[in-house]
Formats: sequence, structure tokens, C-alpha cells
Amino acid sequence: MPRTPGPEADPKSQARRVVRALVKLYPTVVCALDHRDAFELLVATVLSAQCTDERVNRVTPALFARYPDPGRLAEADLAEVERLIYQTGFFRAKAKNLLGLAKVLVERHGGAVPADLDALTALPGVGRKTAHVVLGNAFAVASGVVVDTHVKRLAFRLGLTGRTDPEHVERELAAILPRKHWIDFSHRLIAHGRSTCGALRPRCDACPLRPLCPRSGLDEPASAPDAAEIGAITPRRGRRGRLS
Repeated sequence: MPRTPGPEADPKSQARRVVRALVKLYPTVVCALDHRDAFELLVATVLSAQCTDERVNRVTPALFARYPDPGRLAEADLAEVERLIYQTGFFRAKAKNLLGLAKVLVERHGGAVPADLDALTALPGVGRKTAHVVLGNAFAVASGVVVDTHVKRLAFRLGLTGRTDPEHVERELAAILPRKHWIDFSHRLIAHGRSTCGALRPRCDACPLRPLCPRSGLDEPASAPDAAEIGAITPRRGRRGRLS
């Protein structure tokens, strides 16, 4: 039977073991969102909310060809942006946020993406996770640990946190992980979540992290999968563009 989930007696020691194992499994990791600069990464990350990275990567080439910089996007027609990003879901809210953040970038930051956490989170549609993604991958600034659905799930299963809400998970991971690992740790957990430790059907028998995992052999996922994970498995239904 699986052991009771939750943080290990010595979370920092467990974190060191997990980091060493992940580095061996995934020595080279990169951001899964295709981008050429900080602006493209910012836009792609906003679009990735409740959407798979693969789908975002199919949508962004046409979007960036039409609107290659904040100045062009700030003057864009809202309906056209909605059409270009329709496949990412919640397209009306996302399009409004994209035009809003582009206008702020032009008016307050000279058309550049700021390398500052507070300035990024002040942009429309940009929360801490998006800001950490941009800072870590575009500027190599370890401002925090990116906690997406994979990181939240695996951190819980591996005994690195007893919480499931992203804000608390981020704080607990930052407290036990060396700052130099903050950026790539999330990439490695995401890679492992996609390859082995899925939300609905974790492959515990084939998992190289099994000796470290308090949840090895679990019968149910540690927490209910988020909509983005479900969307990658089952067809989406309902009206797009409406936030519930």
C-alpha cells in the first residue's frame, strides 16, 4: 500500500536526492514553449493557461508573424487576435490581456519586457507563474520556482510538500531547493510528469524515481488534475472564451 503522502521528515535532504536523480534523468532541459525573445515567451506563457504547450506552439508562429513586437500588438484589432489564438481556449480573455499588456509595455517600459517580478505581475494577465517563467528563461533570473500542474503534482507525490495550492507549494519548494536549481528543477519535474508520472495513470513500475517516492504504487492521483491536464487527454466541450 502507498505510504501516507506529505513532506518527508527532512525535506531538504529529500530535495537533494530528487534533484540529483532528476539531473541524471534529464541532464539538458529547455522551456517547452517556442520563443525567440522575452516578448514571445511572455505571450506564449499567457496563452498556455489552461492549454497544452504543444497547442500554443502551433498557434504562435502565425500570431508572431502578424504581431512581432509589443508596438504592433498594442495596435492590433481585438477580433483578429481572438481569431489567431482561438485554439488555445479562453481566447476572448487572453486576447484582451495580450493587447492590454502590449500597451503597458509600450507606454511604461519603452516596448521592452521588464526583467522585474513586480513590473511583470503588474501586466494584465500575468501572475507569478508567468513572471517566473519569463524571468528564468528569458533573463536567467531565478525569481522563484515555477509551479504548474506537473510541478504541483510531483512535488506532492515526492514528499517535497504537503500542500497542493500553487502559492504554498512555491514557497515550500523555494525554502528547500538551492536557488541555482529553481529554474531547471521545474523543467525537469515537468519532463518527468509528461513522460512517466501522469495525473491519471502514473507509471510507477517504470519510474526511476520510485526508490525516492513516498507515493510509489499509488492507486489514485495525489490531487485532482487541473483542466489543462484533462484537456490534453479528453476533448474539450462547451463554449470557448467564457471563463467559469
